Amino acid sequence: MTPSQIKAASVPTLRETAWQIKHIKDTFERELAKELNLTRVSAPLFVESASGLNDDLSGVERPVEFALGDTGTQCQVVQSLAKWKRTTLWRYGFMPHEGLYTDMNAIRRDEVLGPFHSIYVDQWDWEQIILPQERTLETLKDIVRKIYRALKATEASLGGECILPDDIIFMSSQELEDKFPHLTPKEREHAQLRESGSLFLIGIGHPLKSGKPHDGRASDYDDWELNGDILVYHEPGACALELSSMGIRVDRMALLRQEELKGHPHDLSLHYYQGILNNEFPLTIGGGIGQSRMCMYFLKKRHIGEVQSSFWPQDMRDACREQGIVLL
Repeated sequence: MTPSQIKAASVPTLRETAWQIKHIKDTFERELAKELNLTRVSAPLFVESASGLNDDLSGVERPVEFALGDTGTQCQVVQSLAKWKRTTLWRYGFMPHEGLYTDMNAIRRDEVLGPFHSIYVDQWDWEQIILPQERTLETLKDIVRKIYRALKATEASLGGECILPDDIIFMSSQELEDKFPHLTPKEREHAQLRESGSLFLIGIGHPLKSGKPHDGRASDYDDWELNGDILVYHEPGACALELSSMGIRVDRMALLRQEELKGHPHDLSLHYYQGILNNEFPLTIGGGIGQSRMCMYFLKKRHIGEVQSSFWPQDMRDACREQGIVLL
């Protein structure tokens, strides 16, 4: 069965949905690696708690933690691989404009469950080395356009009607607040995506004129002036859907500036931070791209549980059943 034949089916079976999911993931992974010159590598499911390599996300999420067998070593299930990837590029001897990608699977225990949010996270984590003079907004935009081309190629491979706009637009979080000053950050995203269909929202983490950031972002991996989110309009939910969070990573100056703004939440004596402060680690750009989110978007699913197996409370299962939503 071809992708177009499956897409033409009014109600795909679970097996057909599984075929579509694999096709989307295989196609996008191949296109992403080609666009960004990435090599696939193996990645950890957990890291030592004391290593400082786990991702703090917005700084409030609690990682899943456990003691490792008889060793007593405390480990954490990764929340993403933002820091691990940078150290790995250094260890493996990657060169400028080369990079890596991997499957990242995580458990985010504090996630508020809903149509777009699961405690199980599956994404492609990727990272590429850049030169000092390339720590610019134009570099960020160029990489976003390449990722968007990979998205477009994946959509075209499915056959049928294309829903992604031809081009992605760029807007800063401050411009978005200025345009919709009386809306909440999420409401601003929904309003803009109804107009443009896709958007790269630049600058997540710094306080805006309102005194609050558009969204929280940890201080120790993305440069808040050179990061952003890829957003698309999700027709079934009539709302914005985030497919990717990414950015140019902190250098010495950005790390110290953002740590001060956050009240110095991290132990800068750890190897990861010393590698940045001593200019030992390469300058990089990287991010995560949601696998289930992408499948949900292209297959026009109403709930992320239609494209991934996870835990859902009984009341949510009952509500989905009443709406004809089949959870995996």
